[in-house]
Amino acid sequence: PGWLLSPAGRPYLDSIFPKNQRRVFGLLERPALPPNLAVPTVTYKLFLSGKSGVGKTALVATLAGTPVPPMHHETLGIEATTVYWPAKLRASGRPVIFQLQFWD
Repeated sequence: PGWLLSPAGRPYLDSIFPKNQRRVFGLLERPALPPNLAVPTVTYKLFLSGKSGVGKTALVATLAGTPVPPMHHETLGIEATTVYWPAKLRASGRPVIFQLQFWD
């Protein structure tokens, strides 16, 4: 559970949190890792739908580490947000990076 804060996991976390602040990635960007730490990226596209005003955009903003909008406004069209998160698989013990594409 504490792999991200260990010396082995710290470079992966630092690629996402430079200067202790989450980096916002675009749809075509990804974290830069040295070649010796290159790991596979597992991509998931998550589509959020529901009634207006229930907090879908606030949830995505919280998970992405961006400010939550202070006032409610309807999202026009689809808003895509990409979040990267490193993890170490229990079965293989190998690190991977999850790319979560939230479509709100």
